[in-house]
Amino acid sequence: MPDKSIARVLTIAGSDSGGGAGIEADLKTFTALGVYGMAAVTSITAQNTCGVHGVHDVPPDMVARQIDVVAEDIGVDAAKTGMLSNAAIIEAVAASVVRNRIDKLVVDPVMAAKSGDALLQEAARDAFVRDLVPRAFLITPNVPEAQLLSGLDIANEGDLRAAAERIQALGPRYVLMKGGHLRTAEAVDYLFDGDSFRPFSAPRIATRNTHGTGCTYSAAIAAYLAKGLSVADAVRRAKEYLTEAIRGNLALGHGHGPLDHAWPLRPKLQ
Repeated sequence: MPDKSIARVLTIAGSDSGGGAGIEADLKTFTALGVYGMAAVTSITAQNTCGVHGVHDVPPDMVARQIDVVAEDIGVDAAKTGMLSNAAIIEAVAASVVRNRIDKLVVDPVMAAKSGDALLQEAARDAFVRDLVPRAFLITPNVPEAQLLSGLDIANEGDLRAAAERIQALGPRYVLMKGGHLRTAEAVDYLFDGDSFRPFSAPRIATRNTHGTGCTYSAAIAAYLAKGLSVADAVRRAKEYLTEAIRGNLALGHGHGPLDHAWPLRPKLQ
């Protein structure tokens, strides 16, 4: 019988050879938060803190097979998606999510890296909206991603709310609008459930070392959902974890450095 004493979380995403984003960030987050992490690799990137220097996509049938075998054997309490480079991969992932009845799916609409390099082919956006967004339990767009998904310009909180309504109409149960790109005193995100907006605020931290924030945030939310927390509590706890990871300010590399994913473990590691 499967051991259900530990929550099981699957990341379906690309690999970041620099270790700051993608499945590497997700697995570090899962470990730090005390859940069992699994991974289905969608793309291999040659990447560091300065940019993405190469992308090799995994064949779609192999992506689906990775999901299927862990779901059948180990089980999945929650999952998250990250980089899904092309339409065929998106279609394969969506079908596998349905086939394996993965209900708690956090969709991070990864469209570009921190450096600005594209991670979702333009031709794949239709497949993303058609096949994957309606399967999302929660979708977590930042402002640029929300603008692409909603077709609206976003400059303030009112715009953010209007975009959330449009995105929620595409099919996800919950929409978490990340407001970090807005020029506000604090970094405020808004959780929309179709009826109301709930804000989650954190102080802004002056650092350039923020590579992998979106991956880490969505991974933390998935981890807390797998543990049985409500959506609002999962978002709140994940934002607290993310804020401290950013505060860790790991100045590695010559570009946007990574987060300190292991900060909750530091007392035990020292």
